[in-house]
Amino acid sequence: MAEIIERSEKQVLMGEFWDWWQHLPQHISPVIFEIGWFRLQYYGLMYIVAFAFTYFLVLYRIKHEKRFGFSKNQVNDLTTYAIVGLIIGARLGYVLFYNLSYYLRHPLEIFLPFSFSNGFTFTGISGMSYHGGLIGILLAVSWYVRKAKINYWEVMDLYVPVVPLGYTFGRLGNFINGELFGRATTSPIGMYFPQASENALRHPSQLYEAVFEGIFLFVILWCIRKRSFPQGAMLALYIIGYGTVRFFIEYFREPDAHLGFVLSSFSMGQILCALMIAGGIGLYLYLRKNRIL
Repeated sequence: MAEIIERSEKQVLMGEFWDWWQHLPQHISPVIFEIGWFRLQYYGLMYIVAFAFTYFLVLYRIKHEKRFGFSKNQVNDLTTYAIVGLIIGARLGYVLFYNLSYYLRHPLEIFLPFSFSNGFTFTGISGMSYHGGLIGILLAVSWYVRKAKINYWEVMDLYVPVVPLGYTFGRLGNFINGELFGRATTSPIGMYFPQASENALRHPSQLYEAVFEGIFLFVILWCIRKRSFPQGAMLALYIIGYGTVRFFIEYFREPDAHLGFVLSSFSMGQILCALMIAGGIGLYLYLRKNRIL
């Protein structure tokens, strides 16, 4: 009898846990505070946390890994350029890859946090593309290293292993915002997201991405960062790793409503990731062949 009661209590506790888990997004407010038309959201705070973690880990590396000959001032400049490149690239990437037709009709909304579609309303800047952000960072850093006359591939080897950890916070911001949720599921790990069009359990794909594209890739790259690779290989390995992980997680993520599946059963994210994987492999072969040291 005691065993039956204990088993029953465990089942009740598990039921309560899954009920709490599945309704968690409905109890999270994305807004820290709001004054009039201005809102400060956790998503923006997560960006700041991500930048801070990346910056201090890079400072840790130049202090403890003597193969990097960069000064703190150079790291400050590189980080500033990277942040600007990320924000501009991520925004333009979303515009170009995911919603070009809309922004051709409403060009002022690309960078202004207001909507002019139905009057004049504050909306914040909604819509950022990881792939655009990556391109923006690479271009911004390339611009800086030419001006400062430092080694581009050495910069990549310094920064890339710490990037996934910062990315983790970005996906946590998406989760708190209740956006970029996954496809419908019958699994108890699913959650009810208020912004979803139907009241169904959905994969918390933002958390999958935070764990696998963020923490998982960070651990791998951090552990192999001191091994003997051609200079710049960290960038190639990251591109391959991210593209591969994101490609498979896209099977759990709901495609953008206005795009759907772009090519057969593949989403826009999967197409971009396939290009990333091919580009990463090509870059690694190039670096290995030329053995840039």
